[in-house]
Amino acid sequence: MFKLKLKKKQRKMIMKRILYSVCAVLFFFSFTYPAMAASNQAIHWGFKKGGNGQQAEAGQELDKLLADNGAFYKGSSKEKVLYLTFDNGYENGYTASVLNTLKKEKVPAAFFITGHYLKSAPDLVKRMNKEGHIIGNHSWHHPDLTQVSDEKLREELKLVEKETARLTKQKQMKYLRPPRGIFSERTLKVAREEGYTHVMWSLAFVDWQTNNQKGWQYSYDNIMKQIHPGAVILLHTVSKDNAEALPKAIKELKKQGYRFESLDDYRKKQKRISA
Repeated sequence: MFKLKLKKKQRKMIMKRILYSVCAVLFFFSFTYPAMAASNQAIHWGFKKGGNGQQAEAGQELDKLLADNGAFYKGSSKEKVLYLTFDNGYENGYTASVLNTLKKEKVPAAFFITGHYLKSAPDLVKRMNKEGHIIGNHSWHHPDLTQVSDEKLREELKLVEKETARLTKQKQMKYLRPPRGIFSERTLKVAREEGYTHVMWSLAFVDWQTNNQKGWQYSYDNIMKQIHPGAVILLHTVSKDNAEALPKAIKELKKQGYRFESLDDYRKKQKRISA
């Protein structure tokens, strides 16, 4: 009789331990699973447009996410400094004109290029580097990076790095612009582990539709309407409108007291601030 009772107590103790273990596991995953799921939640970049001296605003949540991962989309609101960037997925015959303008106006820029661009327009890539511009990574195949594995994401970046280094004197890449402006907490972290700074933007408009170009005034007006201190300007070199508007826009912005700096200048400022 005593042995039977002892066995019952043992069974109860075992069942209690199992129950506690199950509860602990459920409790753990109730907190960690949403966090893990959210870490790769796709974010499509967007913001409230700037203008009239007021900066564009993405909101506190996105501001914090980018800052926590060393990324940015605008510079200081206290300086009339602009950062000119271009996305180059393919060549449409206007990049040379853009480079001519930048050279004449002594304006630095960053060109975010894909594998297709490296293979189809190597001479232009070489010229970008030779004339002092930054070549940034826009991935090799232009995928949604939130839909690829960490390993594949790293491969996408390294392929661009390797081919750029083969073509030019730029042996390292520091800046990444995610294809289609889609990213997640996971992709931000993986890219940062690879030594990259995500560069988003605070001024853009629909300029990439090559069959719907509206004339240089459209591009010029969109730039001027949204301009603000610290703006990271995103343009596409496939646009005839942009190529024709750029000389006029740069000259007018200089008249308004703006100056153009490179992404490297931005990073140097941030290092001084954090030092």
